[in-house]
Amino acid sequence: MNFSVHIPLHAQPEQLERLSALQRAVAEVCNALAPIVRDTRCWNRVGLHHLAYRGLRERFPQVGSQMVCNAIYSVSRTCRLLFQHPQSPFNVTRNPDKPLPLLQFQPSLPVYFDRHTLSVKVGQLSMYTLDGRMKFQLDLTDADVQRFKENKLREIVLTQTPNGYRLSFTFAAPQSGGDDSTDTNFDENGDLPEYVLVSEDTPLPHPAADAPQSASI
Repeated sequence: MNFSVHIPLHAQPEQLERLSALQRAVAEVCNALAPIVRDTRCWNRVGLHHLAYRGLRERFPQVGSQMVCNAIYSVSRTCRLLFQHPQSPFNVTRNPDKPLPLLQFQPSLPVYFDRHTLSVKVGQLSMYTLDGRMKFQLDLTDADVQRFKENKLREIVLTQTPNGYRLSFTFAAPQSGGDDSTDTNFDENGDLPEYVLVSEDTPLPHPAADAPQSASI
């Protein structure tokens, strides 16, 4: 069973703008990926990386290579929820012949980090932004410090809340085994996350549509 530690970021106005700019840039990358998913029916993380990474790096050089990889992960993760979750009206198992909808990611989307884009030291964290690294004081309890030492870190995500930004660190409990997947679920009302819009309009041709067709698991 995964569990999370949530840490608010006490950001100054200039830092808030840098975090917002990063969100907007990642949303642009995700929206460039969305037609590829729709047209190829591929949302497997590795498969999507092979299809799209090079083109995304050329189109969005300011985002950086590792953050492009994290955007691919974000789209893959969202598509697993949308197209595979039993509660989803777009579940492909129930509708195998139905065209996939087009996803639109809003600028409020969460931003995923990894060990290349965020590092934690005692009392401080350093995180990637479009304008270079940004540092925050990190107030961890003794129990949190112990978690970082003893548990496997699965996921790091930046989200925007009514009270500002926060980082969530998701850990795997020691007995959970080696599965690298993380929990994905609908919100408490059974709805998709509010940062994703779904359009079921007739799809238009996309350059990536000629790529090998691959339904993902």
